[in-house]
Amino acid sequence: MCPHEPSCPSADALDREAARTMAAHPEQGWSLLCNGVVLFEDTGELLPDGAVIEPHRPLAGVA
Repeated sequence: MCPHEPSCPSADALDREAARTMAAHPEQGWSLLCNGVVLFEDTGELLPDGAVIEPHRPLAGVA
């Protein structure tokens, strides 16, 4: 599936965000990774199976 060497992590892997970017649309706030994950600039994710990963970026200014 992945043509890269070494292969990108699968969409099920904990390090799935380390996959290479195949398409980037920063003006819309998202990128498509090699493993089929859509990564949003707020760190939320949409997995190939339709599962949603909530944003996990630390919140600034939360005390």
